[in-house]
Amino acid sequence: MKIKSPVFINGEEIPFKYSCDGINISPPLIFKEVPQSARSLALVVDDPDAPNGVFVHWVVWNINPKIAEIKEGIIPEGAIQGDNSAGDPTYTGPCPLSGVHRYFFKLYALNKVLNLEKGSDWEVFKKALRDSIIEKAELMGVYSR
Repeated sequence: MKIKSPVFINGEEIPFKYSCDGINISPPLIFKEVPQSARSLALVVDDPDAPNGVFVHWVVWNINPKIAEIKEGIIPEGAIQGDNSAGDPTYTGPCPLSGVHRYFFKLYALNKVLNLEKGSDWEVFKKALRDSIIEKAELMGVYSR
């Protein structure tokens, strides 16, 4: 399974537009080679370089595994957003206080549809992932202000 973006290459700079300094919308993403056995997909965007530990920027689950693309600023129909580390059920773009931070877009193929309430946070989501992951793919971008 693979996750890519048409607006940045793995390991390269995330465009200004997708940061808190720009429009602060989610970048377009492309999914390839999703396992046939996947019942749903989940997506997490996090920053392990945040000063107080990992900061989760976006959590989305119950993405239809037949979806090959998420357009910029769009949540796929039927998908559910969880609360990010700021406590908001939205995408929050890169916004480091200083230095260059890494942002990991993690795509999970799951063997079930998650039964979680809208707005569930990262900890609840993480527990729900246990024993459900079939495959995982990552895309990493960097950003500095």
